[in-house]
Amino acid sequence: MTYRTRFAPSPTGPLHLGHAYSALLAYDRARLHGGEFLLRIEDTDTQRCKPEWETLIYEDLHWLGLEWETPVRRQSEHLEDYDRVLDQLAARGLIYPCSCTRGDIRAALSAPQEGAPLVGPDGIVYPGTCRGRDLDSRKPGDALRLNMRKAVEAIGNTSNCGFIENGPDHTGTHQLDAETLISGTGDVVLGRKEIETVSYLLAAVWDDAAQGITEVVRGVDLYEATFVQVLLQALLDLPTPTYFHHLLIRDEDGKRLAKRHDSKAIRLFRQDGASPEDIRRMVGL
Repeated sequence: MTYRTRFAPSPTGPLHLGHAYSALLAYDRARLHGGEFLLRIEDTDTQRCKPEWETLIYEDLHWLGLEWETPVRRQSEHLEDYDRVLDQLAARGLIYPCSCTRGDIRAALSAPQEGAPLVGPDGIVYPGTCRGRDLDSRKPGDALRLNMRKAVEAIGNTSNCGFIENGPDHTGTHQLDAETLISGTGDVVLGRKEIETVSYLLAAVWDDAAQGITEVVRGVDLYEATFVQVLLQALLDLPTPTYFHHLLIRDEDGKRLAKRHDSKAIRLFRQDGASPEDIRRMVGL
């Protein structure tokens, strides 16, 4: 099987050193394995994604010396695919509509007897307020949540589902744990009401399968999300790639970089006369 990996940025701002590290590491691993490196644009957030940011992604990555297959897969061009996946899950009774806002969720969990709210890969673990609703009751603006208990029951023995991690922090084979998914992760959002589209958790699973990705290279901040995505792969009968969750590039205060850290933007290093080799040294490659 040919090794295939990808770099999948969202065009919501300039790429920074953390993006450079992830893209270069994925590219290097593809070359190491004699495989292929793909670029995917995750642009389903129509409110924040801008054409000018997408153009800058191409410019920055080409300047870094990266090459990839064309045409580039853009998620905004495959919304019907994601809708069909949601329909499959709906037909099995695995998703339900949810009208709760973030404020509603915080309020439901703020009672003293509840203790500190649990936080999972999708944020604060949802308390299940809308879990009893059926899809016929969905209103405009409702999110679609995965009923985690039903999803776990649908795949049977979760110990038969797992993934291989090649990254530095969690190297080894990891199995899913039913109770951790139900209680520690909860009913994650698969369709987001803010922009009427699919969530990252589901879209990335579908895209990785559609593109034949054999190893997912991404930041360790997404490690916990992998367990949900492996569950979705099992539900949808999709292959599970191996994963390489790399360490994060952080600022002087130890905080991970975000797109608001414009001073770390690749375009500014380019404008200041840095070379691609300088960027590699800065990120430890």
